[in-house]
Amino acid sequence: MRVFLSAGEPSGDHHAALLCKSIKDQCPEAVCVGLGGPKMESAGCELIADMTHLAVMWFFRVLAKVHCFVDLARRAERSFLDDRPDVCVLVDFPGFHWWLAWRAKRHGIPVVFYCPPQIWAWASWRIHKMRRLIDHVLSALPFEHEWFVSQGVSSTYVGHPFFDVRHTPEKRVKQIGENPFVLLLPGSRGQEIEANLKSLLLAAKNIEQEIPQAKFVIAALHQRHEKYIREQMNGPLEGCYPKQLVVEAGKTSEIIPQATVALCVSGSVSLELLAARIPSVMVFSLSGFAYVVQSWARHCKSFTLVNLLAMAEPIGSIEPVFWPPRQPPRADPKMLYPEYLTVADPSTLLADHVKEWLADSSLYEQKVAALEQLASRVAQPGSASRATKVILEIATRGLSQSNNGTIISGQQAEQAA
Repeated sequence: MRVFLSAGEPSGDHHAALLCKSIKDQCPEAVCVGLGGPKMESAGCELIADMTHLAVMWFFRVLAKVHCFVDLARRAERSFLDDRPDVCVLVDFPGFHWWLAWRAKRHGIPVVFYCPPQIWAWASWRIHKMRRLIDHVLSALPFEHEWFVSQGVSSTYVGHPFFDVRHTPEKRVKQIGENPFVLLLPGSRGQEIEANLKSLLLAAKNIEQEIPQAKFVIAALHQRHEKYIREQMNGPLEGCYPKQLVVEAGKTSEIIPQATVALCVSGSVSLELLAARIPSVMVFSLSGFAYVVQSWARHCKSFTLVNLLAMAEPIGSIEPVFWPPRQPPRADPKMLYPEYLTVADPSTLLADHVKEWLADSSLYEQKVAALEQLASRVAQPGSASRATKVILEIATRGLSQSNNGTIISGQQAEQAA
């Protein structure tokens, strides 16, 4: 059996690596090949090319590297022709993966999307493309699965792979302690760090002024990001951060469980914070133009996955704007994780939430209890194992036989696991 895997950014590399390991555990004779990163390669996937260094956002940044993506798509198609896979599994990274799905489909290869693009949030019109190019979706979120099914897409709810390596397998009492540990998570992409680093550092400095015994750590994804952060701290951002600040690279998953609170650039890492029950504030800074565009395009009531998981009805339009506000308003108190999607500097507001939690143990404990309640419901491991069962079924028997033309439910996936 031959499985083609493709992941285009660090989080996808992590998810695909878990999937590769699970495939080899359940089907030792399976050969995994594809596009991805170092974690996939370590898990035993034969890489055609490392694609994780091309992780980009927004149209113009993608356009600048389009020649690289075209070359990767051609190399992947050559692999389809030289050694035809039984199934092609795509992990997130929708822009490039639409191209890859089209190439796989025209050669009759079944296409499965694991951790599919969040078109329910930003681009619901792409559901037509999803129906045309994707044979089966392995949904990471329960409301996501329900939305795909309602749109006529074959889907299995398998859970999110971030919960496959849970930091707190049993209930644990978290306390503030004498020296609270404030964790700064600046994002996994270069442009996220560029846009948000200053706000995170200023918020940390603000917290230090009121809570001098606190210690601060910035968790960088890798050494390249660490180098950039240090250059900024020694250059244009000198003096904008607390004295007790340490920068660590490549240790995010190890550090998260140790944190008391976190200041985080919103992304999938919010699920790791939920699994570790860490009270956190989310931020995402963007340009004025991008702020206006997202207000018209977004169809979810929060941009933080944890908040969406906590909502009864997470999918829905927001109020569109013609001009971004000069100052970000205080976060909606109903949000489990206070969040700031903003053009202006939100550092004071970010710091206020953290200072309130650290100054009032009852508020802190209430937040941890709320996270515990949500995590006990949704933060269950086993996503890769459940996904593998569906992938191997499709690869072995084909689409029509694997689910008899019906949509596999989330309950069936859980029972299968």
